This record gives sequence, C-alpha cells and structure tokens, in this order.
Amino acid sequence: MSIVVTGATGHLGRHVVEQLLEKVPAEQITAVVRTPEKAADFAEKGVKIAVADYNAPETFGTLFAAGDKVLLISGNEFDKGRPAQHQVVIDAAKAAGVALLAYTSAPGTLTAALADDHRATEKALLASGLTYTLLRNGWYNENYTENLAPALEHGAVVQAAGDGKISSASRADYAAAAVAVLTGEGHENQTYELGGDEPWGFAEYAAEISRQTGKEIAYSPVSVEAYTGILTGVGLPGPLAAVLAGVDASIEKGELVVTSGDLSRLTGRPATPISESIAAALKG
Repeated sequence: MSIVVTGATGHLGRHVVEQLLEKVPAEQITAVVRTPEKAADFAEKGVKIAVADYNAPETFGTLFAAGDKVLLISGNEFDKGRPAQHQVVIDAAKAAGVALLAYTSAPGTLTAALADDHRATEKALLASGLTYTLLRNGWYNENYTENLAPALEHGAVVQAAGDGKISSASRADYAAAAVAVLTGEGHENQTYELGGDEPWGFAEYAAEISRQTGKEIAYSPVSVEAYTGILTGVGLPGPLAAVLAGVDASIEKGELVVTSGDLSRLTGRPATPISESIAAALKG
C-alpha cells in the first residue's frame, strides 16, 4: 500500500510529501510528477517517483494499486479543462481499487468562477463510487505574502474585495490536514471545510505590513473591472485575471470566511496567522 501524491513538486505537494516523510517510511510514499528532476531530493530520501501527466491518461494506467491512498491535488492549468484532467486520475484510481481518494477542492461557500472546476470534480468523484475525502481548502496566506514587493514599492495594497474578510492559512497548514487524512482513520466519505482561525480584511493586512516594515502601507480598494485591468497590466492572461478578480468579489461577499474549525481540528494546532506569514516573507 502506497500513499500517492499527485502534483508532488508543486507548492502544496512539496509540503505534503515533506510532512508525510515525518510520519511514514519513505518507501510507502509515491510522488507523482511531470518532471522527475524536480523530485530528485525526494528520490534521494527513498520516495518512489512516478512520472505522469494529467493530459496523458495512459501515464496513469498502472500507477495506482489496490489499497493505495491517493491525494489528488487540483491541477493549475486553468486553460486545459481541469475537470477532464482530474477525471483521468479518478478513473485510474477506480480501476485500481484504491482505498481512498482525497481531493483538494475549494470552500463550499465559494461561488466565483474558480470554484466551477472544483464542483465538477467533486461531482465526478462522488459519481465514481470511490471512498473519498473532500479537502475544501480556503485561500493560502502565501497567495498574498509571496508578492509583497508591489505593496512595499507603491505603499498600497490594491484589491477588489471591499471590506470583505478572508479565513486564510499557510500552505503548510493545509498540507498538514491532508497528511492527517492520508495517515489517519475515520476520514472516509467526509467533507472538510478548511480555513484559518481568524478572518482578516485587507485594511488589517495593510496595517500589519506597515507595522512590520515601518513603511506607510494603505489599503486601496478598487472595482473588479479596475483590478482585472491591473492584473492584465502586469502580464497575467485575461482569463486568469478575471478568475482572480472574481475571487475578490467573493471575498467582499464573505464567501471565503470559514467558521468550521476543521483545519485546526485536523492538524491538532492553531492555523498560521497572516502576520506570521508576512514575517516569514519579509525575512525572505
């Protein structure tokens, strides 16, 4: 029996594999990657490396075995039809008779276009008859803290989220929840709404950056249309810019506030506050 992690060299996947190595022997872990060179450090530790691509169904043909626990980390190719990509993994997992398929989804309250692919994948997973766990991950602290340079340069945090709040947590937190599911018991056919413990708004976020840097940083709320224009102006493709701006519209409506407590309950510790992620990013 293997614990199989797809997208294992991505931002979230790396955290998952590293935390699994603290819990189970390396030979029980299979890291699914497109580029094996990126997983060389895992291979050195004894992790099994499988090369497969969501866009090439045949590469998943014999990847899984009966009894495996699989973490399907959602793809990041927004233009490639993610539900069809995820279906490849679901079909292969069903054919192999895996014990559990966990999927990193989006909060159930999210209505932004970003959630459409996740809802379609959840539907396919439930229709498959596989034993599942839905890990409905909220937003990541790092979505903001990894890009502090413009805020520091311009003295402003620019978003289209109004006074909306967001329950974010660190990637390491969401990875820990996935590891708890993959290595624990009693998570069969469960849906977890995952998010940070303390919702925050962008005015608070700007104030926290100010506090930690000594620079005057203000929150400058703009319209969804203006924000889409800003994102395309810095080089993001139009469709992706629209998706991200749509998430801000959902934040303004409160759709990324998570009150379940599922994340800290699964991990057994408080979620990482945004202030801590800001500090880590500033140390660089």
